Amino acid sequence: MQNNIDTEQDDFDDDDVLFEHHRFEVSKGQQALRIDKFLMNLIENTTRNKIQKAADSGNIFVNDVPVKSNYKVKPNDIVTVRLEHPPYEHLLKGENIPLDIVYEDDQLIVVNKPAGMVVHPGHGNYSGTLVNALAYHFDNLPMNSSERPGLVHRIDKDTSGLLVVAKTELAMDYLSRQFAEKTSEREYVALVWGNIDNEEGTIEGNIDRHPVNRMQMAVFTDEDKGKPAITHYKVLERFGYVTLVSCKLETGRTHQIRVHMKHIGHTLFNDERYGGDAILKGTTFTKYKQFVENCFKILPRQALHAKTLGFEHPVTKEFMRFDSEIPNDIVECIEKWRTYSKSHTPDEEN
Repeated sequence: MQNNIDTEQDDFDDDDVLFEHHRFEVSKGQQALRIDKFLMNLIENTTRNKIQKAADSGNIFVNDVPVKSNYKVKPNDIVTVRLEHPPYEHLLKGENIPLDIVYEDDQLIVVNKPAGMVVHPGHGNYSGTLVNALAYHFDNLPMNSSERPGLVHRIDKDTSGLLVVAKTELAMDYLSRQFAEKTSEREYVALVWGNIDNEEGTIEGNIDRHPVNRMQMAVFTDEDKGKPAITHYKVLERFGYVTLVSCKLETGRTHQIRVHMKHIGHTLFNDERYGGDAILKGTTFTKYKQFVENCFKILPRQALHAKTLGFEHPVTKEFMRFDSEIPNDIVECIEKWRTYSKSHTPDEEN
């Protein structure tokens, strides 16, 4: 199922001119399901009532034909939601936001994104994003397939690290193909709950939106659900109740590392969306609880940093590799765990 998961918070409206905001291709394994329920599972920040109103107003289409909310989707249907105003990224305004530019030439830019910055408008964030900053600092950036200027790939709001941005159509096409064909190099550093059994390993499993919690993604063993995802991990350092790991992506699915690590029982430290902001491993002692809560304060986000990025230059064909320093919040948290682990031995059951 391919889709653009960005959402708008406005009510659905009707007008003579409609702009496509969402497009979903129904997977071949999909059972008959009312279209309002189908869209509720895919569109964030909306309600079933709004979807039904949109259908009543003629804003929801299946195979380019408007349908009512009781229409039942079938395999291979193309479902679109069209509204009277363009998606907010089409109304993009440049904002004078500083960028940490690691490298730049006439084809591309490599940016080190801080934690807390959203990559592109959507989900209620229509300003202050990396794309707003790019629009201010650079003219005529090429659009990707989702009509977002310059973006070849993305990382989550609270994940820090490296991104490559295309400045030309040539670069956009060449770099995007490398990500699609798995020839780019992406290495992340993550702090996860628990003491991982193996020194290294590979996690495989299709990723799609969680069937109940639409704000999460989930791993599915059914090949008809989601998209294939592969993550290779390697232990860097053990601290008893948490482990520092390197994760190399072979694919790039939404929340891939966060979902895959949780799938094998090692949720990212302080990952609120996936339950990592609770004490998942350790003792019941008050001092330990205070220690972990202090770590949460030092690192008020998921412990994930896009450290290394490599790709072949679209013109010179040179393979370029960039490395970024681990941010201070993650470093300080690691240091606290390192110190703690030297004087505390985990219980065997943990």
